[in-house]
Amino acid sequence: MSALLPRSQAKIAPGAVHVPDWLDLDTQRQLVQACREWATGPAGMRATRLPSGGVMSVRTVCLGWHWVPYRYTRTVDDGSPVREFPDWLGELARRAVGEAYDDPAAAEAYQPDIALINFYDDNARMGLHQDRDERSLAPVVSLSLGDACIFRFGNTRNRNRPWTDVELRSGDLFVFGGPSRLAFHGVPRGLVNPQPPDGVGGEIGLGHGRLNITIRESGLR
Repeated sequence: MSALLPRSQAKIAPGAVHVPDWLDLDTQRQLVQACREWATGPAGMRATRLPSGGVMSVRTVCLGWHWVPYRYTRTVDDGSPVREFPDWLGELARRAVGEAYDDPAAAEAYQPDIALINFYDDNARMGLHQDRDERSLAPVVSLSLGDACIFRFGNTRNRNRPWTDVELRSGDLFVFGGPSRLAFHGVPRGLVNPQPPDGVGGEIGLGHGRLNITIRESGLR
């Protein structure tokens, strides 16, 4: 669903770029359908239990490598093999890096092999954290589908200010690498103005809620 006023690409911090409306509706629909397939068992979407005993409010399915706080494995909790990371998703991520940074060489060098797909309902949050379980410091590519959220992008030192709050809508791209690769980031509150079933989520086949696909290079090969 297009905005009343166009939104412009913005550099949020060195190496961190927000590209609004990067995905067209057809690509969003294709990604939602793929997420539905990835979410099914046996290695499907689940809430992750943290070492503290708490359970994350988002539900996650992994491709390529399975994330277990705070490491990666080749099998999920029940021993099922993790789902494969598809080549076409890697190509999409390379294009995202190249266009966000306006740097074809960066796109060519990018070799992603992990995707974490998170589903947010009305009550889901994501605390401020660093993506530091990968051995590679190549950029993280984040794609948003469905309802909007406030994405808080902070500094690399701690969870305190300064940070920048960015509204991510369906189809938006966010890439962070370089000096911002280890920045703290998260989703501090629930969905922003959740759409009715015939809103943007209905247009792309998702319905209510938000899907976030984060694509990374593990460095584990």
